[in-house]
Amino acid sequence: MENPTLPTLLWRGFIGRCPHCGQGALFCAYLKQNDACLYCSQDFTAFRAEDGPAWVTILLTGHIVIPVALGMARHDTDPGTGTLCFLITLTLACVFILLPRSKGVFIAVLWLLARKRAQSLSLLNSSEKIQS
Repeated sequence: MENPTLPTLLWRGFIGRCPHCGQGALFCAYLKQNDACLYCSQDFTAFRAEDGPAWVTILLTGHIVIPVALGMARHDTDPGTGTLCFLITLTLACVFILLPRSKGVFIAVLWLLARKRAQSLSLLNSSEKIQS
């Protein structure tokens, strides 16, 4: 199997696919990560994104919702219940759309870092065998 480029790897994570083969699903539910890829059997148990995706989601959601809220306030939009409902709906939509995608990207980056570490360790071990 070929080594994917960084943009390909990030795209695979973004769409929730296996970072190794790009065919297997990364998630079995909304945020529940599969233990392994169904196509290439890549083990995902060591790759836990933890809190990183939540931080990225909060950051991106704020950058989307706050300008909209400020624009609505600047143009004297009725600051009533309708505006509040719209902003809450926009915030929830951003969170529900962005969170699994950012988690997939985080898992893909963790997979890439583990692969590069394994490659550097194998190069180090092979150079030690050559010297001895």
